[in-house]
Amino acid sequence: MSTYSAPIKDQQFILHEVLRLSQSNIPGYSDLDPAFTKAILNESGKLASAVIAPLNAAGDREGCTWDAGKVRTPAGFKEALEELKSGGWAGIDMPEQYGGQSMPSVIGSAVTEHFMAANQAFSMYHGLTHGAASTILAHGTEAQKDLFLPKMIACDWTGTMNLTEPHCGTDLGLMRTKATPNADGSYAVTGQKIFISAGEHDLAENIIHLVLAKIPGGPEGIKGVSLFIVPKFLVTADGSLGRRNGVTCGAIERKMGIHGNATCVMDYEGATGYLLGDMHKGMRAMFTMMNEARLGVGMQGLAQASAAYQNAVIYANERLQGRDVTGIKNPDGPADPLIVHPDIRRSLMDQKSFIEGARALALWAASLIDQTHRLQDIEADGLISLLTPVIKGFLTDQGYAMTVQAQQVFGGHGYIEDWGMSQFTRDARIAMIYEGANGVQALDLVGRKLGQEGGKYIVGFMEHLARFCDENANDATMKPFVAGIKAASKDLQTAVMYFMQNGIKTPHNALAGSTDFLHLLGHVCLGLMWGEMAKAACAALETDPNDRAFYEAKLTTGQYYMARHLPATALHLARITSGGDTVMALDAEAFSG
Repeated sequence: MSTYSAPIKDQQFILHEVLRLSQSNIPGYSDLDPAFTKAILNESGKLASAVIAPLNAAGDREGCTWDAGKVRTPAGFKEALEELKSGGWAGIDMPEQYGGQSMPSVIGSAVTEHFMAANQAFSMYHGLTHGAASTILAHGTEAQKDLFLPKMIACDWTGTMNLTEPHCGTDLGLMRTKATPNADGSYAVTGQKIFISAGEHDLAENIIHLVLAKIPGGPEGIKGVSLFIVPKFLVTADGSLGRRNGVTCGAIERKMGIHGNATCVMDYEGATGYLLGDMHKGMRAMFTMMNEARLGVGMQGLAQASAAYQNAVIYANERLQGRDVTGIKNPDGPADPLIVHPDIRRSLMDQKSFIEGARALALWAASLIDQTHRLQDIEADGLISLLTPVIKGFLTDQGYAMTVQAQQVFGGHGYIEDWGMSQFTRDARIAMIYEGANGVQALDLVGRKLGQEGGKYIVGFMEHLARFCDENANDATMKPFVAGIKAASKDLQTAVMYFMQNGIKTPHNALAGSTDFLHLLGHVCLGLMWGEMAKAACAALETDPNDRAFYEAKLTTGQYYMARHLPATALHLARITSGGDTVMALDAEAFSG
């Protein structure tokens, strides 16, 4: 019973009034005028709402089925993928040289939100293919790129990422999968990988697996890991398909959500693989896909929250329950709609203020990627590296929480599968776990990203916050935004100083506060986004009186975030500065039931 409509107006506002794409010096941005991007978003929105979204609930109920190594996807998925392929959507931001459309990542990101919100399980098939293709593009030989990329960008062949093994998840240095050199320069890959999304299915004629494995005789641990291209069917020099490779799907997992996507156990038995990138530098190559995937998973958190919110708003306006405490609002009915009640409004405002702030953050991040790749901007690269764990961790933690809030609006009906709200919650839950669980994202942020280049990028970000406050200090309308960002950035600075003073000599003091720091920085990022959106809304109210309601709603929603959510930075700071003693005080035995 759920529905989805692409948030094109809000995306247009961010692209053109906040990010001001066409005024940017990033190559390709001058072509992105409002009429052009609106046409693109209208078409992807239609595909998402008319074709992909109707398969969401049905795909969740039917799920994938496994039989003797073969996987069947839910009814309608293949036809929907063919329609997506025919529009060139899978390669919208990939190079024209290999069949893509060479559009900037910021447009690809906006389109991705539509597809992910409409049907997360379905969109993972082509989303993972994009990540695998990006990895081959960045690290492959010219021959590898020519052989694999055209088919992958067209989504005639799909792609996967194979990291996890039964005995090791995050600690990939423990992996046992081996790649033994063959006489012809290829490798024989043997081992088992688990949790492989889209590892086997019936949607494409070939599947290109990117597999981490160790070459015998290499360094111990993570330094001995290499990355290999292992096709389901071997590919001949002319691009045609040859014999079946030694890779099979041993089972698919029964999961809490994303039922329409096959999560596979993959068995490699002397499968022919081709080294991708440098020997023993597999993690460096794989991080190309992992970082793209982490940003994409952050988008999943936003997308599921957005879809759930849309349905919660409809229900809150239609469901009659109780009377407004200040007076009857629906005199012709037996009760007033849910939306009159303050706690329902609080819930919807929580959702709305998070979703719109997160959308701005995701699109700003995509513009930083464009800045990195199209201008070779080292500063932008450092900033997006710093923000990647925040976007992955904060947007999925909060995105899941918002799907729960949307479900709660429905009361008992939210718990009933027929209403569709349970699926948003179940599907969103995985985003906090895969592509590096959010606790690992927090450790990466505090343990690695903060100290990069001597803390250059976190210092640069704090300077950016200070400039924003200085530039808008004398604008009365911006006062609550400037005050909120100032207070939050002070908490951020204090937390960073605490880590610098305590983290090296007492590592537990830093790592015990890592998740709180990730959320603190996430709130600061959304506070900054709301400041930028408020500034754009103020400017528009002076020049565009025909759409006052939209811009006034922006200011009101932003003020809500500043008043009700940004002050959470003080709570996170208090937890961080309490140190690690209470966290680590109990002996392991004390945790027994």
